[in-house]
Amino acid sequence: MSTKTAPAPSDTASDDEKAKGGGKKKILLIVLVLALLGGAAWFFLLRPSGEAEPEAVPGEVLVLEPVQINLAESHYLRIGVALQLIEGAEELDGSKALDAVIEIFSGRSAEELTKPAGRHKLKKELSHALEESYHGEVMGVYFTEFVTQ
Repeated sequence: MSTKTAPAPSDTASDDEKAKGGGKKKILLIVLVLALLGGAAWFFLLRPSGEAEPEAVPGEVLVLEPVQINLAESHYLRIGVALQLIEGAEELDGSKALDAVIEIFSGRSAEELTKPAGRHKLKKELSHALEESYHGEVMGVYFTEFVTQ
């Protein structure tokens, strides 16, 4: 009995298959090199220099007298604030800050003020208003008293 065996598969791929695999590798290598060159060009040429504005240095803290503010539904808020001034800021009048506090907190619900997220949102709004009112001489605001009833 004679049996024929199938020829063993060759370990080497045909020339066409080699050319296709090598072409894909070349394209991938070119794309990778271009991405690296683009990233390096951005890093050295286009990124922000970081020298545009120097960081403000904290100066004195101006503590203002607490005020009572009417809230919604016959509640009230007794709030005290302190302003973090930048170094070299001239003596500031606190009336603009107290006006902003009254404007922002008046008429709010006591519920809104007792939640940390609500207080944080209003503090951020107050900080923004104070930066504008004092033309950048106030860099932060702190609550020194915060009582609702």
